[in-house]
Amino acid sequence: MGKPYIFITRKIPNHLVEKLRDQYEVEMWDSEETVVPRELLLEKSRHAYGLLTMLTDSIDQELFQQAPNLKVVANLAVGYDNIDLDAAQKHNVVVTNTPDVLTDTTADLTFALLLATARRIPEAVDYVKADQWTSWAPYMLAGSDVHHKTIGIVGMGSIGEAIAKRATGFEMEILYHNRSRKEKAERELGAKYVSFNELLSQSDFIVCMTPLTPETKDMFNKEAFKNMKDGAIFINSSRGGVVNEQDLYEALKDGDIKAAGLDVFKNEPIRNDHPLLSLDQVVALPHIGSASLETRTEMIKLATENIIRVLNGETALTPVYG
Repeated sequence: MGKPYIFITRKIPNHLVEKLRDQYEVEMWDSEETVVPRELLLEKSRHAYGLLTMLTDSIDQELFQQAPNLKVVANLAVGYDNIDLDAAQKHNVVVTNTPDVLTDTTADLTFALLLATARRIPEAVDYVKADQWTSWAPYMLAGSDVHHKTIGIVGMGSIGEAIAKRATGFEMEILYHNRSRKEKAERELGAKYVSFNELLSQSDFIVCMTPLTPETKDMFNKEAFKNMKDGAIFINSSRGGVVNEQDLYEALKDGDIKAAGLDVFKNEPIRNDHPLLSLDQVVALPHIGSASLETRTEMIKLATENIIRVLNGETALTPVYG
């Protein structure tokens, strides 16, 4: 009898899958950036005992029905809205993710995005490169202060708390809204729990870190943007689907809010004709929240260890379901 087959949906460094190869037959999609074609994913899944997947892979009822041997899906992300958990449970497939190892890295990127948006850093870089810097002026590319301002964090999970910790270094007032109170954050970071509408109306910076669920879909819409301060800056490093992008575009264009920093979008990747990219006050990144060499390596190690443990009959380290 041959070794159980594992399919990895994106090209990753070979040395990080050696531990898998010791026990299993492992095959990888041959591109680091291109999404594996749907039909090929289904074909490989029919024989697989384990899948190592990305957020761009739709792991749905159709796939589970055609994968009789599948025991574990290890998603290389904290989020897992690309996976049908009900179907996974129905077919007795364990689903895992990669939390914790990326918390600080994502918080770093989110705060960097906040600073870049507030201080108009991308605009300033382009200004110099375009040879427009010919003199000095008192309000040339003047942005917004961050220190001593109010930050409102929507979604106070581990990454939200790490962002709040960074905000303390800027002596910011910290507001948060979450499904449940976070007494530790209140006690140690001075964070104050408020309603969603209170947070919108009182914050200079609104940072979205909530997962995408049916309840949070489009929660940042026309009404939400209208409730924000005129000079508010909106930052999203969670999921694009929590934002109504047309409403955000109109809020920025009409001056209802000042600027937006976005690492995620509803449909990724976006193209350069996306309406939000036509606005100078938008800083857009290609979903790189956890993209440091160290963190991506740890994420891959965790995903592979989850596969090994499940296929060896052990409990996964970080199960979402299973």
